[in-house]
Amino acid sequence: MFNRESWMSLMPFLAVCLGAGGVASVLTSGAVRTWYPQLRKPEWNPPNWVFGPVRTVLYVMMAMSAWLVWRVGRGATAAMALFAVQLLLNAAWSLIFFRLHAIGLAFGEILLLWMMVVATAVAFLPISFLAAWLLVPYMVWVGFASYLNFRIWQMN
Repeated sequence: MFNRESWMSLMPFLAVCLGAGGVASVLTSGAVRTWYPQLRKPEWNPPNWVFGPVRTVLYVMMAMSAWLVWRVGRGATAAMALFAVQLLLNAAWSLIFFRLHAIGLAFGEILLLWMMVVATAVAFLPISFLAAWLLVPYMVWVGFASYLNFRIWQMN
């Protein structure tokens, strides 16, 4: 078992979070290059190069957040379960939107993802104030991505 006090115990959390994002990216990269550019998008749609760095920073913050909660140990099981669910929903959104091209279904799924991120932050708050706050930029990004998903759905 990992020493909960060691920074090295953060590594599995980084691997899981970055891995989830990486697997989703690999499985959707073709559609990102071919299908997505053909869609009509709002003028405020960020350039494609923005998404990778932003997502990477958010995945690192998510990993740190989960690690801080895990380090506390006691009373963290339910909160960590919420974290796992939202991470799965995060990866599922990419597959639904980019792989299945199901923009409307992806919008419904991303709303569920946003609610799970909020629920995770709320569950993390009594365990670790910092862990909860590390999820706030992710919450904001998913909110922005939800609106972008909605507008793309409307426009296509």
